[in-house]
Amino acid sequence: MSAKQHPTPRPDILQPHRAGDVEPFPGGKVIYLSPAPLPTEAAPLDFNQAIGEVNDAYLDFGGSLPTPFTWQFTLGIPFIGFLMLAFLLPLIGGGAIGIYGKDVDAFFLVTGLVFDEVFSQAVVFSTLVLLLALAIKAHYHFKFREAVPTRFHRQRREVAFAPGGGKPPIIVPWENVAAWVTQAQGVTQYGVQRQYGLGIGFIEPETGQQHFLELSQPGMPLALGLWEAVRAYMEYEVNTREELQDPHGLYRPGDPPYEGVHTFHNARRRLHRRYREGEIGLFAVTMWYLWHILDLWTIPFHLAELEINIIQKAGQKTLPASLDEWSQPLPEEQWAKPSEELMRLSKEVRQRHAQQPNRPITAIFAEVYAEETTISA
Repeated sequence: MSAKQHPTPRPDILQPHRAGDVEPFPGGKVIYLSPAPLPTEAAPLDFNQAIGEVNDAYLDFGGSLPTPFTWQFTLGIPFIGFLMLAFLLPLIGGGAIGIYGKDVDAFFLVTGLVFDEVFSQAVVFSTLVLLLALAIKAHYHFKFREAVPTRFHRQRREVAFAPGGGKPPIIVPWENVAAWVTQAQGVTQYGVQRQYGLGIGFIEPETGQQHFLELSQPGMPLALGLWEAVRAYMEYEVNTREELQDPHGLYRPGDPPYEGVHTFHNARRRLHRRYREGEIGLFAVTMWYLWHILDLWTIPFHLAELEINIIQKAGQKTLPASLDEWSQPLPEEQWAKPSEELMRLSKEVRQRHAQQPNRPITAIFAEVYAEETTISA
């Protein structure tokens, strides 16, 4: 059966949009979160570490470093597939015959026969999957090296985007930035596949050209959480990278500012502490160890550190030097202030969300804007 997946379209941000607008397309929809950047009330969380440097003046979005999770996926899928084909499949086959025939000897005989038959095939199949996964990982490795961050300066309430190709950076007001989440699904021979993503768009003031940043996300809550991380930073609701990327406190004083072997050991210590204090049971501890054993324990963390060192030695792309002065902190009396409209609408959104916490936030956005339009009329 051939795949029937619908492409995810880019929205036309030259058309007027605002938070809460929903645009359907075949197989999915685009949900706008900005302009204006209203609070989504989602947890501000950068799960994939898309955010780079964070300080009192600015946040860099994109141009971040690889994580152990990508290596866990790259190595873990082929390894788990090999274990299932080479060992689990023979046990299932032998078990079915043994139970059906009530013969222990038949169980061992069939298990051995299936093992001999599939072991070499499992090795070949898993090796091919591993090579494919490594090729994809290499592709993203070079994307990390070439990625140029977009800088969100909260004291200026402006965003700087480098279009590349020798073009000067584009600076746009924060409240004019377009943001949306995309939800799409398609049918393949493997079943229904769902895709989620976060998009951020800028319009070049002089030419009207549209520029886009688009990041795939594992799920809708994580897409909302990533945008909320940026929005909350710009509105002084969060102030550090740790608040956005380390809600469980896996970094200790003096640790490098990226995920590596140190965060693995910190997570294990935290797991043991929570077990001793009765927060979690033995089942959760067992599943944690099983997961990391299947993902080859600390090997992905060592490989992530090695890859980060390679990228840092090669040097990542940075924003143009022309933005150095723009990036400097401002005296507090020069800080730009949010518009009265944004403050008023944000307050209304929070009040309505507190009254109806289970209602979709985009429906609240749309309702608030609809009433705003009615009052203005």
